[in-house]
Amino acid sequence: MQSQFFTSFLMISDWRTVLFLAVLAVIFYGIHVLYHKQHKSFSLVVIIGMVAGALLGLAMQAVAGFPADPAKTVFIKETTNWLQMFGGGYIDLIKMIVIPLVIVSIAHVVINLEKGKAMSRLVKRTLVVTLFMTAVSAAIGLAFGALFNVGGMAASGTATAKAKTVMSVASTLRALIPGNLVQSMVKNNIIGMVIFAAFLGRAIWWMKEDAKEQETFLHNLIDGSHKAMMNMTDLILDYMPWAVVALLANTIAQKGLASILDVGTFIVALYVALAVQFLIQLAALSFHGLSPVHYLKKSVALLILAFTSRSSAGCLPVTVETLTKRLGVDSGTANFVAGFGTTAGMQGCAGVFPAMLIVYVCHLTGTPLDASMIIMSIIVVTIGSLGIAGIPGTATMSASVSLSGVGMASAFSLIGPILAIDPLIDMMRTMINVAGSVTNALMVDRQLGNLDMEKYKEEM
Repeated sequence: MQSQFFTSFLMISDWRTVLFLAVLAVIFYGIHVLYHKQHKSFSLVVIIGMVAGALLGLAMQAVAGFPADPAKTVFIKETTNWLQMFGGGYIDLIKMIVIPLVIVSIAHVVINLEKGKAMSRLVKRTLVVTLFMTAVSAAIGLAFGALFNVGGMAASGTATAKAKTVMSVASTLRALIPGNLVQSMVKNNIIGMVIFAAFLGRAIWWMKEDAKEQETFLHNLIDGSHKAMMNMTDLILDYMPWAVVALLANTIAQKGLASILDVGTFIVALYVALAVQFLIQLAALSFHGLSPVHYLKKSVALLILAFTSRSSAGCLPVTVETLTKRLGVDSGTANFVAGFGTTAGMQGCAGVFPAMLIVYVCHLTGTPLDASMIIMSIIVVTIGSLGIAGIPGTATMSASVSLSGVGMASAFSLIGPILAIDPLIDMMRTMINVAGSVTNALMVDRQLGNLDMEKYKEEM
């Protein structure tokens, strides 16, 4: 099977490609039986899919002999091409509805606000909770970076990295305002969409005074559109158990063992720090009188999707659905806080990770990690978390902002070995991003007195 038809068009030219695609088909059928014939719970089937995907990815690596560059192994290149169709295609389906969902949902919230009900309380609480939790995550990143002495022994990797252009805080904040709506959609500027939708909803709400008939029509149109978008989210969500298999298998299969060992200490330190941040999120829920057990049971499928998809923005529809339908969060709070969280205050990508990178670079360059550096790092990372879009790869921008903010922009190339294995560390980072959005929304809604505790506590 060495003709161009098989090698370039079908991309099935190796018997091992056929073997692993057959295994994938068997796994897919097994999930179908568990989910649609034996009617196992959604969360359980998603967990099974994640385990199956991890084992499939490891099996591909093992059969290839754990190559340093898996992309040069023909059957891995071919198989992951098909895996990307299933996994990446699913993420594209979710991203397809992000923009219309945000615009319709925020407009729906605003037009249903009672006169005099201040949205400013929601905005203020969201900012305070989000930035506080980001500052905590930055402190965790610094602490565990120092504890594990990341960068203390120079990584053997030869990869280099080039810093992205860094904007000032004022420029970053201004860029969030959607001067060009279509361009903002293309750039996935979720906060820009929130701003536009809020003004649209307010404009429709004002029509009650002098154009009641038209206001009623637009009100019903947005209400109906909101219901349709939520139904569309449910339809796409139903395919998640199959998608997580392909997403995780693809990520594991594409990364070589050598590149992982080069920065093994950093990976371990980051995962431990992220796990601690996750525990802090649970502790914050407990502080607000919310049982972490109920939260975990109802959010497990969302967290697995975040882990395997590596896209905070891509998870937004599922995040909102989980908050409103399973956890009892008010629709307005869910849409605003979750939407805000895809662009600002991501505790994994824009909190723990850049803070730990600062420690890594300090150790490599011999820069003292004293009290002034620690305080400056927490401030820079927290403020720099504003405007970081929730899509795969944005941690590079976060790293640029943070290192530049503490005066180490010239050392950016030193983090090349870390960025070389970014997909592997991005999985847990994204899960913490999404978990942070969910817990932030729960805390804000609890503080505002809007959380439906009966729905939060009810068994699934």
